[in-house]
Amino acid sequence: MPDFNLNDTLNLFSKFTFKRALNAGKVLGSYFASKWTGKPVQWGYPISISFEPTTSCNLRCPECPSGLRAFTRPTGMLQQDFFRETIDEIHKELLYLIFYFQGEPYLNPGFLDMVKYASDKGIYTATSTNAHYLTEANAKKTVESGLDRLIISIDGTTQDVYTQYRVGGHLDKVIQGARNIVKWKKELNSTKPFVFFQFLVVKPNEHQIEDIKQLAKEIGVDQVRFKTAQVYDYEEGNRLIPTIDKYSRYHRNEDGTYAIKNKLGNHCWRLWHSPVVTWDGLVVPCCFDKDAQHRLGNLKKESFKKLWHNKEYIRFRSEILESRKNIDICANCSEGTKVWG
Repeated sequence: MPDFNLNDTLNLFSKFTFKRALNAGKVLGSYFASKWTGKPVQWGYPISISFEPTTSCNLRCPECPSGLRAFTRPTGMLQQDFFRETIDEIHKELLYLIFYFQGEPYLNPGFLDMVKYASDKGIYTATSTNAHYLTEANAKKTVESGLDRLIISIDGTTQDVYTQYRVGGHLDKVIQGARNIVKWKKELNSTKPFVFFQFLVVKPNEHQIEDIKQLAKEIGVDQVRFKTAQVYDYEEGNRLIPTIDKYSRYHRNEDGTYAIKNKLGNHCWRLWHSPVVTWDGLVVPCCFDKDAQHRLGNLKKESFKKLWHNKEYIRFRSEILESRKNIDICANCSEGTKVWG
């Protein structure tokens, strides 16, 4: 299935207003100005933002802090009043909102109400789910919320393969959840959300790449996308690293050790356009800072627009421009080196 979807793309562009387009131009300009000068320049406000609905999760995926129950930060739920205050401040500039960082979003009872709040302000909304909670009722409410994009993580087409990564999961629930969403899109005559299966390619499931395409077609989801897996202990090899090179973030050296393919240039688009907010209001650089070690501010203590230009953000952007490879969360990164990547 192709990566480009006309309806989804047109829907995204329909969210642009003059103010959002102007802001996007400012942010893009400041990113390139920073690359060229080597100095952190920041005009405008985020084009997109990620909010973490919760750190709780029902699964035990082996390379996920939520799954491993390995956080040093507290577990909790994003509160609607705090979320609304932040959105009210930045919605005129904000184009894209991702309801995901760690955890399973549908475990937060107010999740879909927050989606609707953002959707009603004309923001493109997206989330990622393991689909275990896409019951008939939740599927109907999801479509009614105005959610624009729904990513369903499905890393196998048989139960035995699926659970090698999605430990504790039930493939039949994922498939039924996907069917429920497709059903309610038809029932409510809605083109949204754009639904795609996200297949995290690891060694145990790489033989099912063609099978997942067929399953998606049978169910009626809009697309399949393949994602490379981040693993923490990759230097000496890892059972999850796929043998198909195009789906691996790592290459094997002559001595048998592994290294990440990304060359880590001294720039990162995410630091200019897309911050991450934890459930309790901490702002971190990107989704690779899973344990919120690089805290750039706290939205429960200061406004977002003030925080976005504070000394902590300036310092971190400077470090990116000077020596990105020395920043721990960048060491295993495959993103951030290209615009719209």
